[in-house]
Amino acid sequence: MLCLGGRVRRVQGCAEFSGGLIGSLIASPAIACPYRAITLGHVILGTDEAGLLAAREHEQVHVRQYELWGPFFLPAYVASSFWQLLCGRRCYRDNYFERQAFDRS
Repeated sequence: MLCLGGRVRRVQGCAEFSGGLIGSLIASPAIACPYRAITLGHVILGTDEAGLLAAREHEQVHVRQYELWGPFFLPAYVASSFWQLLCGRRCYRDNYFERQAFDRS
């Protein structure tokens, strides 16, 4: 993201990247991405500073989940989403990890 005009700053022990070409593309109406940020370990990628601010508390819950689950977090997250789909529920909002993040943020 930095190579494409984005910014990085350290907040609450995490590297938060935002903006630049990738942030603009994700936030564009043509793509219509409903998410403003995503967490990968102690790295949070956001569309812009406002998106990071709005999502910070939620994304910090995911950071704690990464710390607890370690390398099993991503497979467990995907498995939870897949299970929700199999049960006829929403893969994002009903995901175990997302429910925790929404409840705690």
